[in-house]
Amino acid sequence: MGLSFTVGPCDGEARRGRLTTPHGVIETPAFMPVGTLGAVKGLTAQALADAGATVMLANLYHLTLRPGIEVIERLGGIHRFTGWHRPILTDSGGFQVFSLARLRRLDDDGVTFRSHLDGAPLRFTPENVVEHQLRLGVDLAMMLDECPPWPISESDAAASLERTGRWAERARRAWEAGVDSRRGGGEKGALFGIVQGSAYRRLRRRAVDQLRDLDFDGYAIGGVSVGEEAVLKRAVVEWCAPALPPAKPRYLMGLGTPLDLVHAVRQGVDLFDCVLPTRNARHGMLFTRRGVVRIKNARYRDDPRPLDDACSCPLCRRQSRAFLHHLIRAGELTGVVLATQHNIRFYLDFMRRLREGIELGRLDELAAETARHFGGEAAPAPSSTAD
Repeated sequence: MGLSFTVGPCDGEARRGRLTTPHGVIETPAFMPVGTLGAVKGLTAQALADAGATVMLANLYHLTLRPGIEVIERLGGIHRFTGWHRPILTDSGGFQVFSLARLRRLDDDGVTFRSHLDGAPLRFTPENVVEHQLRLGVDLAMMLDECPPWPISESDAAASLERTGRWAERARRAWEAGVDSRRGGGEKGALFGIVQGSAYRRLRRRAVDQLRDLDFDGYAIGGVSVGEEAVLKRAVVEWCAPALPPAKPRYLMGLGTPLDLVHAVRQGVDLFDCVLPTRNARHGMLFTRRGVVRIKNARYRDDPRPLDDACSCPLCRRQSRAFLHHLIRAGELTGVVLATQHNIRFYLDFMRRLREGIELGRLDELAAETARHFGGEAAPAPSSTAD
């Protein structure tokens, strides 16, 4: 089987969904922790499951470089290799076209990277990206796309979109051929198309129309958080999400402050990923129900309170702000692990509350609460999806 998606209660454009994959069910809207190399930094697979994660994102570019597709396939596929037995989504390397621009060469057939590890060439095409993901056995696969930078002229963005459109057609054909050739080899996942078009409404709608015609299993909104201001990020979501097929899952790639999540959920987005909770944890920025706590600040040195009394993560159940302050300031690895567990739990609990808000028709209340506690928070946009 591939993927099935059912939509339940709605609150405006926001919808409560159930995404069934070969390795389990994802209740949506859902947040996918980023495990670039097959693991979320600082967390075991069991710890990630205990936090409530139902899906993890891994990075195809990085896994292809090390340990290599052949190694993972020989060891039983990505789920057996990583020990994460719930759904896995892999990105396609399209974001690395943007983030590793100095290390890659684009042409109409694909992209050639120069490895950031040793300079060796790595060739990605729409066809071999699909093949790699089929060999890994992922649940949710992404097509190869070109993620353009911002700023970019409309004419250059249009040329980039034309290339991505051609790649989409090739990826769709390769996916069908690859699935057909592997019949009887186990359950198969699903392929998502990626909407590009930079911050130009006309181009974004052109991309939506083309991808709808190709009938992908799901649809992603890519090319956000690449240097554009917040108003443009939100405009892109507003242009794209409601126009995508309502019976298919919608995924916003790489954008994930609490305010971003609420805004996109209200536009009908179902899936999210972002390195923000894990990366910020390593720098002592902790998310709580009442906003962000910068735990390195001296004010927390003698603070006996739990970080967040509404949280049930290991840190908040047993230890104080003062203890975490001590560990993070001292550079103790345990502090990073505890902070990461907390931030991941916060994000997963936050998405659960949004799902409940949709069911109860209370999403406006949650949006207002989020704006109240996070409205002044200028969390940095990630420079890379790798974490």
